[in-house]
Amino acid sequence: MSRDLKALLSSDQTSLGTWTQIAAPELVDLIGLNGFGFTIIDCQHGPFGIETAENLARAADANGIASAMRLADNDPVQIMKALDAGIRHVVIPNLETAEAAQQAVAATQFAPHGLRGACPCCRSGGHFIRNWTEYVAEEEARVGAIALVETAKGVENIEAIVSVPGLTALMCGPFDLSVSMGLQGNWRAPEIGEAVAHMVATSIAAGLPVMMPVFSSDQGEAKRLIAHWRNLGVTTFVVGSDKILIADAFSRWTEHLAKQSHFRQADDSSLADF
Repeated sequence: MSRDLKALLSSDQTSLGTWTQIAAPELVDLIGLNGFGFTIIDCQHGPFGIETAENLARAADANGIASAMRLADNDPVQIMKALDAGIRHVVIPNLETAEAAQQAVAATQFAPHGLRGACPCCRSGGHFIRNWTEYVAEEEARVGAIALVETAKGVENIEAIVSVPGLTALMCGPFDLSVSMGLQGNWRAPEIGEAVAHMVATSIAAGLPVMMPVFSSDQGEAKRLIAHWRNLGVTTFVVGSDKILIADAFSRWTEHLAKQSHFRQADDSSLADF
């Protein structure tokens, strides 16, 4: 049985996850087998859609880890497809207003309370739901929308956003926020730290858990960032991404082997000595 993302978010224990941007279930296997508690399947920046995301979610289920899916947009149809595919949480990018958050929450719920289309033959219900009433109650208790706030406008409206009933969590987006604020990817800038700290404090005060991305592939810096945000009440962290962590491992191996052996680097015109 897969871990429940809501349970991870409500725990006092530190939970680590990452982003899945490579369309390979084997990589999701490795994420689960190496101790991560969840992964976020990235259909915004990953070069794939719902058909691939469903199989990546199957890999997460098989390895007992939770999964969420970052959508390309705050689209009720995309939300419905993700939830029908058995992906229980959707990450809504570029969320900037309470109205947009309300729309996302409504798309996770069936009528008469929400906008989600109803189908008794989908993966989330075992492909044929014999008791619709029981399914609706179970499904709406386990699914949810995560507000990804990553623009200056979103920061301005953060109090209204985190007050929207039904959200599962707030996720801060430091990198996009730095671009939005004209800092061109400098997510370490003091202005970004102050803005993110404000969002964290506002969300936790409203009783809404926070998911914090930690981009750095440097283990020391990552540990310091996690400790910093833990002290401010964050317990759930999205560490690097599959690409960042794999690239870091590759570079450390080549650097180590280059120092320990007599082969020449790849930018050398000859590898004859290897």
